[in-house]
Amino acid sequence: MTLDKLVGAAAEAVADIPDGASLAVGGFGLAGIPWFLIEALLSQGAADLTIVSNNCGVDGAGLGLLLDAHRISRVIASYVGENKEFARQYLAGELTVELTPQGTLAERLRAGGSGIGAFYTPTGVGTPVADGGLPWRYHADGTVALASPPKEVRSFGGQQMVLEEAIVTDYALIRAAVADKAGNCRFHAAARNFNPPVAMAGRITAVEAERIVEVGELGPDDVHLPGIFVHRVVALTPEQAARKDIEKRTVRPARRQ
Repeated sequence: MTLDKLVGAAAEAVADIPDGASLAVGGFGLAGIPWFLIEALLSQGAADLTIVSNNCGVDGAGLGLLLDAHRISRVIASYVGENKEFARQYLAGELTVELTPQGTLAERLRAGGSGIGAFYTPTGVGTPVADGGLPWRYHADGTVALASPPKEVRSFGGQQMVLEEAIVTDYALIRAAVADKAGNCRFHAAARNFNPPVAMAGRITAVEAERIVEVGELGPDDVHLPGIFVHRVVALTPEQAARKDIEKRTVRPARRQ
């Protein structure tokens, strides 16, 4: 594979994603999400998508755009969060949702990228996460159409642990603060939480980068994600790189002098 993985635009990076594809998508809330790869996928038209992400954006932003367009059929995520349309589709029986503990989700992605088929964790033991019965999909009348199956539980060192399967997806979409042309990436702050394991889990991974540098400009200790996990790099314009919306703005009252 060439060391220059730059592609011309976000549209080119997602052009071959077909209907029915599975995608892991980076970010936490709206922090560190691949804004422009998501919007390019919306314009591209792929439907019946399975999305693996910490959450599914918010109403009208991020992955919420794909939800609004009814292009997602299944979501594996940690929480419904601030997205009312996500909740509505789930409760109305329009969307299959596999809720997964947040740390478990991150490790399932990392395991997938590391070639580990499954792992044991104490998280979820004694709950429906391990015992089964979590509603994955509802009927329109509110009854459960599909529930999670029970998982294997074993004891290690006297502690019960549940078996969780790794996640590997067809594609992964991430955002980096800095990337070189070989795909080595550095992330800023909270964007580092989910973007690296998401990138590892994708068979084909595309990154939109706020700044592009030459190979060798990133020091070894500055590389948070090796380029071996990245296949396509999109250079953002300064205006695009400055786009960093947040879900809620909370400020203190101004101090009186």
